[in-house]
Amino acid sequence: MVMAATEESPRSPEAKVGMRVEDLWDVQEPQLSPTEKLNACFESIPVSTFPPAPLNQVIEIKSDSSLAEAVQILAQHKILSAPVVDVDAPDHASWIDRYLGVVEFAGIAVWILYQSEPPSPRSPSDGSAVAAARNGVISPLEQQVLGPESAAVTSGSFFESLTSSELYKSTQVRDISGSFRWAPFLALQTSNSFLTMLLLLSKYKMKSIPVVDLGEGKIENIITQSAVIHMLAECAGLQWFESWGTKTLSELGLPMMSPASIVKVYEDEPVLQAFKLMRKKKVGGIPVIEKGGSKAVGNISLRDIHFLLTAPEIYHDYRSITARNFLTAVRSYLEKHEAFSPMLSDMIACKKDHSVKDLILMLDSKKIHRVYVVDDNGNLEGVVTLRDIISRLVHEPRGYFGDFFDGVLPLPENSRV
Repeated sequence: MVMAATEESPRSPEAKVGMRVEDLWDVQEPQLSPTEKLNACFESIPVSTFPPAPLNQVIEIKSDSSLAEAVQILAQHKILSAPVVDVDAPDHASWIDRYLGVVEFAGIAVWILYQSEPPSPRSPSDGSAVAAARNGVISPLEQQVLGPESAAVTSGSFFESLTSSELYKSTQVRDISGSFRWAPFLALQTSNSFLTMLLLLSKYKMKSIPVVDLGEGKIENIITQSAVIHMLAECAGLQWFESWGTKTLSELGLPMMSPASIVKVYEDEPVLQAFKLMRKKKVGGIPVIEKGGSKAVGNISLRDIHFLLTAPEIYHDYRSITARNFLTAVRSYLEKHEAFSPMLSDMIACKKDHSVKDLILMLDSKKIHRVYVVDDNGNLEGVVTLRDIISRLVHEPRGYFGDFFDGVLPLPENSRV
């Protein structure tokens, strides 16, 4: 018996959550489909039982911190975003008044795009990204592909100049936490369910969700897509997980997009084109494709934006920073400064006949956010992300969220309000 084997050894906090799902699974109505059973199980478990994030990942950044300081904090703790605490809020403030929003690498990428664009009649005269956001100006880089003129703009000296500029050092987190972001600042209460959390992290494309203690008015936990995948990996061997996880990618409708729909950048394009595409298409990472071919030679993700800001000197000798040059420079830097990093690994790929369980264990062990699907010749067929996997675990019942999103700005993608 699988359960007998699992009960003989100590279980992790994540596996204990899985065992709670197992207990609930066994008492569900037999006529329910497996997906309906999982929905019912996760709706019965409050998010207060989700294992707490490591202390080094529950980080708050003060609103008067500089952008440079925020970049260092995010990079140091290997996190994509952090809530911004209003330093002017009174001690007794509610959580909604205590936090201004989030600062994230996604927003920082947009800030860089504004700084790199050439002056235009639509841009404010001072070229300030903050002014542009406040004036509602849409960057030309949001609408067009970066051309040859961008190569000079994105030379190594550009990032050295940017990071040593007074603008970079003086721009405060409060200036970008509201204007430069993709996702809303939306928190869960400890009484909200796992199902609510899983839907927000999948269908509604939120990468992390703070859990707030209303009594204290403070963030108690931060749940990320990666943390959910780790929880699922710890549930291997449990009946409910095996009945779902042993299905192949193709059986679960993964990957979700056709090869022609994959957002990608070619190796000879400017690296900022990669971040511009991530911004435009609302994705967290894209493959770098060989020139004139269809094989992926690397991956660039949102968290890699910090390499343009924390180590700009590594590009000093490049006339232009193409996607290929970016990968080469960063890998060389990491080999000297870090024992392990996902960027030091070869492209992580799989095929459509891999099981979801295989993919979950791979994503968790490699600490990566996506796996590329290839054919027998190594040609790119699709991509499977953390969000894609979570979205195949649960579904949204009709009318489930009701007025949940009232007052949330900007509204999450796919919300029907």
